[in-house]
Amino acid sequence: MNRNDIIRMAEHAGFGMPVQVFQFRVEELERFATFVAAAEREACAKVCEAYEFTPAAAAIRARGER
Repeated sequence: MNRNDIIRMAEHAGFGMPVQVFQFRVEELERFATFVAAAEREACAKVCEAYEFTPAAAAIRARGER
């Protein structure tokens, strides 16, 4: 995940994006944390799939369905 990914997720979560100051409500921060966690789970699942650990990848993805 790079800086642009993080900014994109923050915008998707509804953060106000002035030049250098982020303005947010708790609900937006919670949504942002959800997006970041989902992106991290998917990155981990892809690594598992690259090593043919398909059950591990499925288990990682399933954590996001709770």
